[in-house]
Amino acid sequence: MKLEYLLILALTESALVQTCLPGYKLIKRNGCVDEDECVYEDQICGDNAECFNTNGGYYCQCHEGFKPPGNFTANNSITCQDIDECLENSINCGFNAECINADGSYTCVCNMGYTPSTGAQTFIVRQGVECIDRNECLDSDLCGKHASCHNTPGDYYCTCAPGFRLKSGGTNFTGDTSESCESVCDIDASICGGGSCKIGKDGHECVCKSGFTNYGHKETKCTVSGLNITPLTNCLGTSCIQNVLNHIDNKPALPSEDVINLLHLVLNTLKNISSSSLVDPKNLVSQVNLVLNVIEKLVSELVKTTNTSNCIYFTLDFVEAMIYMVGPQMTSNKILHLNTTNAFMDIDLIGIAKNNLDTKSAAMAFMSYNTMENLLKAEFFNPSTAAKKTMMSTVISATLLNTSNTQLTKPVNFTFKHIREFVLGNSLFCVYWKNTEWIEDGCSVLETNSSYTVCSCVHLSTFALIMQTSSSPPEDDQWMNLLNVVAVIVGLVFTSLALLTFAFGRWKPGVNNVTRINLCISLLSAHLLFLLTQQFLKHIKTHQVLCGMLSGFLHFLFLSCFVWMFIEAVLLYICVRNLLQISFGQRAVLSSRFLIVIGYGIVLVIVCISVGLFPGGYGSDKCWLKEEKGFIWSFLGPVFFILALNTILFISMIITLNSTLTKLNAEVSRIKHTRILVFKTMAQFVVLGCPWILSFFTKHSKMMEILFVILNSQQGTFIFLIHCVLNNEIRRQYVKWMRALFQNHPM
Repeated sequence: MKLEYLLILALTESALVQTCLPGYKLIKRNGCVDEDECVYEDQICGDNAECFNTNGGYYCQCHEGFKPPGNFTANNSITCQDIDECLENSINCGFNAECINADGSYTCVCNMGYTPSTGAQTFIVRQGVECIDRNECLDSDLCGKHASCHNTPGDYYCTCAPGFRLKSGGTNFTGDTSESCESVCDIDASICGGGSCKIGKDGHECVCKSGFTNYGHKETKCTVSGLNITPLTNCLGTSCIQNVLNHIDNKPALPSEDVINLLHLVLNTLKNISSSSLVDPKNLVSQVNLVLNVIEKLVSELVKTTNTSNCIYFTLDFVEAMIYMVGPQMTSNKILHLNTTNAFMDIDLIGIAKNNLDTKSAAMAFMSYNTMENLLKAEFFNPSTAAKKTMMSTVISATLLNTSNTQLTKPVNFTFKHIREFVLGNSLFCVYWKNTEWIEDGCSVLETNSSYTVCSCVHLSTFALIMQTSSSPPEDDQWMNLLNVVAVIVGLVFTSLALLTFAFGRWKPGVNNVTRINLCISLLSAHLLFLLTQQFLKHIKTHQVLCGMLSGFLHFLFLSCFVWMFIEAVLLYICVRNLLQISFGQRAVLSSRFLIVIGYGIVLVIVCISVGLFPGGYGSDKCWLKEEKGFIWSFLGPVFFILALNTILFISMIITLNSTLTKLNAEVSRIKHTRILVFKTMAQFVVLGCPWILSFFTKHSKMMEILFVILNSQQGTFIFLIHCVLNNEIRRQYVKWMRALFQNHPM
């Protein structure tokens, strides 16, 4: 019996082992208990994941920064995959930085020339770190002997000290090149011609031998000059410049030495012009313009033919210049980088050369004038504004020389070094000189910091950077601004009510509200956009494209308002001529579609013609039409024409009503009916825009200005009053709507 009992017990235990479910194991005396799969030596979830045991099973969870490959199950051959946060999570590391993916994470790395604000090598977005310019010039001996280091946003460059240059002829280089600055006397033994060369503190000096001269300009070659410059040495002002022009015209191929001598002479004249005792305020601008033109002509004489590329750099008393020439065999497609001490520029000169089909060449002059900002002052920018303006840079010029096709292939970027401290809260403007003033057409600020500002321009000229101080408007202007905002908001409210009434109210047969509906839409859109633009003007005007688009929309909307006013005046005149009640009178004289085509089509044509004739006319400092080339008349012209017609129609309506009233009998009801008609007609004075005539008198009368603001912002209010409140049928509908509203929502 004992043996049989042991056999039965063994069979029973064997049966128990076989009946344990997956995820459980048999333990003697305890039976089937949960098996912890997570303790296996061979990680059941693989790398980059964590195992969690459950009752009778387990599950795997990927570590942060990893994701499961589809349906994640326990399989040693399947592991968690890295999440590319830079791609899948669209990590934005900010300006001048890029995102680098790593296993289970990512890092932000600043671009070359920038460093994290914390000083660490890398960072992540949620740390609130930004990449700031790294001043490479703080590195010891970066540029080598006889050279100076100049820091720029994200980069740097080296320039040789006066009297030294690179053998290659270049002027700017970086410390990682094999070139170094050497004495110009050693590089070019003929630099002084008939004289000996030595290095001084301001550069090289040429000591002329007997029989040679450099006309007192020690840094120029000693020659027996073919140019008789002696008669020009003592001349002053415009007469001197005219003599220089005569010499240029008489000698079409001047030697480089003579060109430099003439430049010295012209710049000396510029020094005399800047002298307070010699400046004639009336002729200052014309004299400076003449100097700029002569300098450009002289510099063009230095352009030489080249197959690949060539660069000429020189520094005189008041100008630092770089001339770069590109030939037909230039194979590089790089954007050219030209530098002076206080500014540098990027230009696609190679692309411009390729567009010159005849020569496949181009030449560029980039010059920085050291004292010109004292002559072409900031006051020449926005002279009509009372805000304080300050020159923030030296004056520079960029000109294509001896180049047949001067069309730019890409916008040109200029980086200005601030010559004064930039005050936060003020506005910076990239401007160019146009005859008598600084204007900003075609130029905009790309980025700025405390030391530099980058400008982008779509043309070449003479440029500068101007800071305009933000000043609080006078107390009277503050009150007028407040009155304008309140009046416009009130007008918008009543215009909206009138529009809703026209859209949902029940009107008698024969009443055509197409004109009134579109007039309300135009008024509502124009005044709302104008109000928002003026309230956020400080932020909008820094984005030139957005400012231009908004001014274009405002041009279209306000002109639409006036065209619909004119259509309303014509239909109203027809009503009065027929002596019908105004609220009933606008029968379908013209079809609705035809009215809409007239109301918006005419305006669209005017705006399209304006854009075609002067694309840069939109986007003034107030985000409105600019006054250059009389572009403002693309708005004022149609407005004055419509106002004149509306005024004539209004006077005709008054005469017609007066003639009719004298023929009426004394019936009280008829008289009362006609008086309402007279009141409605008089109120149309505002609806038809006639109070815009008051704009001629606002500059000399504060009362006229207040009246102008109130009346012209309340056109929608008068529309609501005339066509809704004074309409008996509509008033009854208002009563029904109010009763229904209070019944559904009792107090």
